Amino acid sequence: MQNKIGIFDSGIGGITTYKEIKTLLPNESFIYYADTKNNPYGSKSKEELQQITKKIVQYFIKRNVKIIIIACNTATTNCIDYLRHEFKDITFIGTEPAIKVACDNNYKNILILATPTTINSERTHELIERNKKEYENCYLVACDGLAHAIEINDQNKIDELLNKYLTPYKSKNIDAIVLGCTHYPLIRYKIQSFFKNATLIDGNKGVANMVKKQLIVNNLLNKNNKITIEFIQTKKS
Repeated sequence: MQNKIGIFDSGIGGITTYKEIKTLLPNESFIYYADTKNNPYGSKSKEELQQITKKIVQYFIKRNVKIIIIACNTATTNCIDYLRHEFKDITFIGTEPAIKVACDNNYKNILILATPTTINSERTHELIERNKKEYENCYLVACDGLAHAIEINDQNKIDELLNKYLTPYKSKNIDAIVLGCTHYPLIRYKIQSFFKNATLIDGNKGVANMVKKQLIVNNLLNKNNKITIEFIQTKKS
């Protein structure tokens, strides 16, 4: 099926998700929607995010995409249930902190890095509660401002925020770090420098696998070689 896959994020972070999907599904075409106008998502209320993401979905519907990827942990944890209720005929694939992956691999001292809105979401706390028997310590760190600093490539601010948020946990024997924002893999080498022996985990491979599964189940795989990739960026006024 030649219809494109729609992917959106508050900016460049979802590119990390897009790359995983593109690697797994090289014959697919994409529309990538970077909502720079409303960046950052991580400090917005649930109600604001629902209205923002609803407009993006309406745009994708006009473009006749065959599936929509929410390449943002904040938008997923706060909006996916709402969007599925509003748009019952659309298949949504979300991105959420890979807490279950960390627990399934028997990591015991887990550091979860995410935006304040993701950290405070019901979904994140459901994931923690569901897996609580599998870990010894699970530390939630609301990295306010970090995604935006990555978005605008402010390296000094990135370093300042990492020192602020990560230094208190260097003595906690952290063995796994869940990157609960699609922006964070873009600076994984900096995060790794604080915890050299920890494994960094994000949900992008899981998202890619789920996209492939849904396309196969619904007979939506692209069967020809006409591939296009379109990037759209909203602008701040």
